[in-house]
Amino acid sequence: MQVTENTSLKNYNTFGIDAKAQKFISVSSYEDLRKALQQTYASEIFILGGGSNMLLTQDINKTVIHIGLTGRKIISETEDAVVVEASAGENWHQFVLWALDHDFGGLENLSLIPGNVGTSPIQNIGAYGVELKDVFESCNAIHIQTLEEVTFKPKDCEFGYRNSVFKQRLKGEYIITSVRFRLSKNHHKLRTGYGAIKDWLTGEKITKPGIKDISNAVIAIRQSKLPDPRVLGNSGSFFKNPIINKEEYLKLQEKFPEIPSYYIGEDQVKVPAGWLIDKAGLKGYRRGDAGVHKNQALVLVNYGEATGEELLDLSREIKNKIYSEFGIKLEPEVNII
Repeated sequence: MQVTENTSLKNYNTFGIDAKAQKFISVSSYEDLRKALQQTYASEIFILGGGSNMLLTQDINKTVIHIGLTGRKIISETEDAVVVEASAGENWHQFVLWALDHDFGGLENLSLIPGNVGTSPIQNIGAYGVELKDVFESCNAIHIQTLEEVTFKPKDCEFGYRNSVFKQRLKGEYIITSVRFRLSKNHHKLRTGYGAIKDWLTGEKITKPGIKDISNAVIAIRQSKLPDPRVLGNSGSFFKNPIINKEEYLKLQEKFPEIPSYYIGEDQVKVPAGWLIDKAGLKGYRRGDAGVHKNQALVLVNYGEATGEELLDLSREIKNKIYSEFGIKLEPEVNII
């Protein structure tokens, strides 16, 4: 367990914001985590994972506990399925690659999503037609104050679109220490419904894709659109794709016949936020070192020295523009700190 004071968090958040932690504790074992929580029982604390889904707009005048727990293992398996467990500090994409190397299916569409395993249930991460809840078996967590160990099953997590009980009713109460996933061993169910995946497979002349082919497609698509946070600070998709009712959508479609959409049931329609931002002329827009990425309008980027407040101001300007032009309210996908 390492303890420092007045510590820069620039290397601990993918936006590369140079906010500081009043006190910083890095834990790499479950025992260290319990000890850190015991020592900070009367203090205000801030839990930090991979730092990929947040925007720091100020210094953290609390004790920051960085979760560095690692480890992957097989819990149980049958002829057709396997349950695997990964510790909270495992890098998400590296865990996906590990599963693919073992020919475990279910995670391939979630390739190259930034962040760590421990934060994946909090956000109910998703991409290309798959959400974490589709493969989620359970997660283990520890209560920050009582140190009680709890196992959360799917129904306990109250999963929603980029949402869960950990972002709502139980926000700030638990630290997820490990997550279990139920994956396929054969007869993998391939999800190729998104056009971009089909186009990539066609371009590569792959007519009978496997799970690694789907992963390679997703990686190629994401790399063509999304900047590498190690090169250009960002947090992936900044806004949620808005869900509107069918009546609103049909009115928009009259004005913008080319608007893409995905029906959710009969009465709700998901509209790509990136398309709205692009249509509003904001792709590539820049205010100082805070900007909208030139290839993917859904991604806000830090060109070097942008502050969190400058990026937040840019996001507000985008929200106002979209509401003014389309009557749609965008909501951030990232956590604003």
